[in-house]
Amino acid sequence: MPRTTKLDAPVMLDEDVIEGRYVELDGYTVAYETHRADFDPAPLFEGLPSDRCQCPHWGIVVKGKIVFRYADFEETFEAGDAYYGAPDHLPLLFAGSEIIEFSPSVELQQTMAVVGQNLEALQAGAPH
Repeated sequence: MPRTTKLDAPVMLDEDVIEGRYVELDGYTVAYETHRADFDPAPLFEGLPSDRCQCPHWGIVVKGKIVFRYADFEETFEAGDAYYGAPDHLPLLFAGSEIIEFSPSVELQQTMAVVGQNLEALQAGAPH
């Protein structure tokens, strides 16, 4: 049976606002994320349908909280909560929060391709 731990997962993001460790397990990406600063990543999702994340996520808030914003409501998940983030959401991230999240790898990669392009454009100072 596939398995991983946070220590087994390689650091793939090491930025001012986030440390992300990611492992592929049988078609799903397991993410161990530590959020270092409050961050609203909404601009990074521009270009996706509805300018929102289209990948579903299942997760556990280990520490802190995460918010998923939808067109007409939002959900807040705090330490100890298991959650489901349906497609068509925007996350809102908070300093000191830690999550373990499971996402279908194909949908996540499609989303992250757009996020990556937008991040590069923002870092270069170009409009996205």
